[in-house]
Amino acid sequence: MSVHDPIADYCTRIRNAIMARKDYVEIPASKMKLEITRVLQEEGYIDEYKYIEDGKQGILKIYLRKNEEGEYAIHEIHMVSKPGQRVYVKKKQIPLVKRGLGIAVLSTSRGILSGRDAYRKGVGGELLLTVFYRNNTGGNHVTCWKTTDTHSRGC
Repeated sequence: MSVHDPIADYCTRIRNAIMARKDYVEIPASKMKLEITRVLQEEGYIDEYKYIEDGKQGILKIYLRKNEEGEYAIHEIHMVSKPGQRVYVKKKQIPLVKRGLGIAVLSTSRGILSGRDAYRKGVGGELLLTVFYRNNTGGNHVTCWKTTDTHSRGC
């Protein structure tokens, strides 16, 4: 089966694994998916990932992060830029996901970066996806960040 939009497939497989209460998800690998997964791990949305060579394109095994109550770290994951409608943002247009409580993942000239890292490095790019986490108390897990310039971001 051919996949026309591999990043949308990536998001859908993660959402389906969460809805099915799985501990991990296996996804056909690519360089872009590996980099997106690296960003999600750096931001604390997944525990770990492994690349498994299968003689074809490889498999990416992603272990989903849960808290003590069994709730997943990823509450929402949405594709933004699509094959039919690409979404590009400049540095100052990088969105604050859920008012700064989630992250944006961008494809930039410096590689795949979180919105925060892209802003700090002063680059924009293609807005690939957004991720959001809600903790079990009904509140939100806040990842605050500020920059040293006059355009402060976060909380």
